Amino acid sequence: MARFREGEYQVLVSTPVVEVGIDVPNATVMLVEGADHFGLAQLHQFRGRVGRGEHQSYCLLLADSPSFEGEQRLRVIETTSDGFLLAEEDLKMRGPGEFFGTRQSGLPDLKVAKIGDSRVLEQARRAAQDLFAQDPALAQPEHRMLAERVQQFWGTATDLS
Repeated sequence: MARFREGEYQVLVSTPVVEVGIDVPNATVMLVEGADHFGLAQLHQFRGRVGRGEHQSYCLLLADSPSFEGEQRLRVIETTSDGFLLAEEDLKMRGPGEFFGTRQSGLPDLKVAKIGDSRVLEQARRAAQDLFAQDPALAQPEHRMLAERVQQFWGTATDLS
């Protein structure tokens, strides 16, 4: 790595783990093999390793045999360099994962709302907070069915307050 940074070597072949530590302003070309297997954030990080100096730079993304989702990611990374927009697109494509669990991608088990319905989800959150402020144990008769569903969701009897 030091020899590459000093210009003694003109080519560096590495794994994605090594990529993170590279800061070579005069690096002008990066070739990513199997680019369709990486997520948008990682592709954005790869692309950011070149073009830090005064010379024109290129990031070439080669896809093995991209799935539909892989092609979508490559199209998005091709059309924008805005990290916030890439994060939004990644959230739309992969989903946020589980809110209460270990799965880091995929769509949550929302029965009515879509992940893009942030206004509706925020209203539901406020309504739930108001309900729990009035009846933290869900002990009132009109909340009995909700209390049962909460118990089913969490799987064990717990203190709801």
